[in-house]
Amino acid sequence: MANKVAICGVDTSTLPKLKNDDLLELLKKVKNGDELARDEFVVANLRLVLSVVQRFSNKREKSDDMFQVGCVGLMKAIDNFDMSLNVKFSTYAVPMIIGEIRRFLRDNNSIRVSRSLRDIAYKALQAREKLLKKYNKDPEIEEIAKEIGIDAKEVNFALDAISDTISLNEPVYNDGSEAVRIMDQVSDVKNSDEALTEHIALRDALAKLSPREKEILLMRYYIGKTQMEVSEEIGISQAQVSRLEKNALSAMKHNLN
Repeated sequence: MANKVAICGVDTSTLPKLKNDDLLELLKKVKNGDELARDEFVVANLRLVLSVVQRFSNKREKSDDMFQVGCVGLMKAIDNFDMSLNVKFSTYAVPMIIGEIRRFLRDNNSIRVSRSLRDIAYKALQAREKLLKKYNKDPEIEEIAKEIGIDAKEVNFALDAISDTISLNEPVYNDGSEAVRIMDQVSDVKNSDEALTEHIALRDALAKLSPREKEILLMRYYIGKTQMEVSEEIGISQAQVSRLEKNALSAMKHNLN
């Protein structure tokens, strides 16, 4: 995006730059129903849409789509903006544009989310826009939850569920030689050196057990059978199963120390 000039057939280098006073006068005409002024005002704010799209620079393959969706957000902002609030149009429009783009990215997410979660998330997004318009500030999760009558944790979970995913190969920054990616900064507790050592020690301890002891431990702790079920399956008494199990666990504990 940084070096891209043309987007959706629009040469961004030729977009007009109007002063705030000129934009305000145009906006007044728009609110009075002047369609030509509306078209001119939209074009004058395309740089604003472009600046928002550039925030999502990790989605370069969707930049044209995001620009079009951002323009929809811009036009919604024009229609809903209240000049009596004494707030700059860009202050009101940017969250609207971001909201449209985020909604587009969520709807096109490859991960499927249940209908109930998606419904909660969309209610939350609608409530967010309503509260933003009312108070001219981004509402907290608790405020959104109160507005739609749903627990804040549930709202937060629903919004997380439809949030856009990123690849572990996504670059975080470049130090001049090689890009540092997200996966380079994520620790793997499960497959740590300590866990690997424990896994090897456990495997070696199991290897020293008799076939019958291995079978009993497998059925008890991997499959989840009771001692009675094990005794019926392998044809020995429950007392024998209990003794063999205790002996096997004791031997493994000894071998692991």
